[in-house]
Formats: sequence, structure tokens, C-alpha cells
Amino acid sequence: MAIILTKKEVNDFEKKLRAEERGAHTVEKYVKCITGYAEFLKGRVANKNTAIEWKKALIDKGFAPQTVNGYLAAVNKFFSFKNHSDWRIKYLVVSKKLFREDNRDLTRKEYLKIIEALKKNPKTQKLLLLVQTICSTGIRVSELKYITLENAIKGKAEISLKGKIRTILLPAALSKQLIAYAKEKSITSGEIFVTRNKNPMDRRHIWREMKKASKYAGIETSKVYPHNLRHLFAKTFYDQCHDLVRLSDVLGHSSIDTTRIYLISTGKEHRTTLDKLSLVS
Repeated sequence: MAIILTKKEVNDFEKKLRAEERGAHTVEKYVKCITGYAEFLKGRVANKNTAIEWKKALIDKGFAPQTVNGYLAAVNKFFSFKNHSDWRIKYLVVSKKLFREDNRDLTRKEYLKIIEALKKNPKTQKLLLLVQTICSTGIRVSELKYITLENAIKGKAEISLKGKIRTILLPAALSKQLIAYAKEKSITSGEIFVTRNKNPMDRRHIWREMKKASKYAGIETSKVYPHNLRHLFAKTFYDQCHDLVRLSDVLGHSSIDTTRIYLISTGKEHRTTLDKLSLVS
């Protein structure tokens, strides 16, 4: 059966993803990818052959292998949705990285510099608390909605994501600050990180605020975003307990292989390790 990727097809795909309780960010990403595939097709049929053509076009445009695979994941999901799993296309083989690029890694020193910069500005009180909440718990941006006054009082939160429920503990100092902030802002229940209109802060708003934080502290904006705070938490936590399984549970990962990626050292650290081997005379 020929499939023309119309707007209705894309909307139906989005509804299916939401029915599967996919995360909002995942749904947004998949819909964006499928829309890109539809634009590439320009009215032609969607099938394995045209998907392979699109894959080659993405590679020719210079997209990173991980980015191409992200697009392919969306297309393969769409094919499965249309009962055409036989149309699924192969991902690009990506060699495992031994280290992260230095210019992408947010160090503990830089993080503390951000905190100090935010402390000096009374107008960045909420941003200061938000940054510390993500970095001291390792939660995802989509999980900030579980940081409620009730959970701050209990000192823990039950997080439900992708059909899994996990409990995270809040550091005592964080709970204290969250409760004090809620009291100051007349938040008597529910989510703490809300806008002036009491609506939950969306992902774009949080990203914009993070970029402001980087400028206040004089840190490269490319280093300051929510997921990098999560990476810093993971590395710091592992340095304390050296328990990969435990860290994986705390982060809510389905696979330990995902957790390993979080612990890849920087190029500078990797080079230091090589130098310590003293194998060159």
C-alpha cells in the first residue's frame, strides 16, 4: 500500500506517540523528523527506498551520524506505526567515543562559578534554584514538574516516565531552599518552578534562562544547558559511590550502556591518563 505523507498522516503519528505516553520532547522531536522526511519527499510515496534516499541526503548535507540516526529512529517508528516494519532502515554504525570534547564539558568549577554569579543577582533567585535542583538530583527537564512543595517537604519525589516509576531523594539543603522560595512566592501547593502566571515552565523557557546564566558567569553558552547539568551530576555521583548500577537507577536509565556514556571523560582527562602510563621514554 502506497503511503503519501500528508499532514493528516503526521498528525495521526503524533496522536499515536502521545497514546503510547511518550515524553513531550520525544514526540516533538519525532514529529519534526517526520515532517522533514515529508518535505524531502515532495509528494512522493513514503517507503523503504525513499527513506534510504533521505538517509543519503542527510549524510551528504554533513549531519553528524548521531543526528542522522535520530532522524532514522523517527522514520522507523513511523513505518512500524503503519505496519511496515519490513521497511525499517539500518542505522549508521557509530564508534563508541573514548572521551568527550573539552569545549562541551561543564566542569564543577564552572558550575560553581554559575552559582556564585546567580547568587549576586536578586532577580535570578528562581534560576539559581532551578540550576541547583537539576544538578543536585540529576533529573531531566521534563521531570521538573515533580518538584512540588509537597515533595520538597517530604524530601523525595516519585517520578513516572516511560512506564517506569523511580524515587529520587532531594538533598536536605535543597528541600529547605525550595520550601523557603515557595513561601516567599506564595506557592501553597503543587509545582514550584512556574511562570508569573502560575503555568509550568516549558523547555524553551528553561533553555533561554540557562543561556542567561552562562552569560552572567562568563561561561561559554554551548556548555550551559540542562542535560549538561545532568551529566555533571552523574560524574560527581559516580566519583563518590563508583556504583554504575546504582547511578543508572538514580538517572532512570533503561540500559547501563546509556549510563556509561554519561561517564566518558574529557579529552584533557584522557590525555592525562595516557601521560601517567609513562610508556614513552
